[in-house]
Amino acid sequence: MAQAAVSEGNVLGWAKTDKRRMLHVVYRVGNLDKTIKFYTECLGMKLLRRRDIPEESYANAFLGYGPEDSHFVVELTYNYGVDKYDIGTGFGHFGIAVEDVAKTVDLVKAKGGKVTREPGPVKGGKTVIAFIEDPDGYKFELLERGPTPEPLCQVMLRVGDLDRSIKFYEKAFGMELLRKRDNPDYKYTIAMMGYGPEDKSAVLELTYNYGVMEYDKGNGYAQVNSQPFPKRVLLYFRGIFKFQVSLRMVLSETFLALHRAYSTQLVSTKT
Repeated sequence: MAQAAVSEGNVLGWAKTDKRRMLHVVYRVGNLDKTIKFYTECLGMKLLRRRDIPEESYANAFLGYGPEDSHFVVELTYNYGVDKYDIGTGFGHFGIAVEDVAKTVDLVKAKGGKVTREPGPVKGGKTVIAFIEDPDGYKFELLERGPTPEPLCQVMLRVGDLDRSIKFYEKAFGMELLRKRDNPDYKYTIAMMGYGPEDKSAVLELTYNYGVMEYDKGNGYAQVNSQPFPKRVLLYFRGIFKFQVSLRMVLSETFLALHRAYSTQLVSTKT
């Protein structure tokens, strides 16, 4: 069957007009109850729902700062009998906006949490930040900001080719490049991408470290789900990070074009 030619300019044209947002990020944890306790008591998240799937030997929990239909949330997955995962180096951290970083850090310490960077200005900037780790070693950056409708505000990924990655997220997922900043003194460049302003919606922070072309994705991967498309696929983006997205209507010609252009691997999943 002949396939219609698809140019780079019209690939997934729906992205320019459709309303989209990041729904949730999925990752594996070794102790679900312990992680829920840390997120609710230290980070102020709410347990939105929890389910156990004994026939498939796993359980998961959804946590966030508001309802799933309007907020970006985390989906924690616990696989029966597995208490440890390799996070890898491709995943960097999650970002959470708080009004008082020092106060949050004190709470984390009081609850026995791990602080890996004390509160202070970001390198080359003025924003006060701190870094903490959850019980499984996933890192969270605390960013001092005013009130925001989306406190769970960032997912940071490390990439080996920043320009290629920016183009991929623009073409495949319809994200916008919100800003890009080079930091030659510290030998890295970042690009912020998303579906809306950083202070009002969750965004991706893509980080390129000078000269580093590959990263280990590990097996505790994070998986980002975007809305509102009925058919699901898994994309293994250059062997670094795994994303689950939903794509509207017919995927054949348009997505195959992206598959060829960006060297991704396409794997169908259940809807």
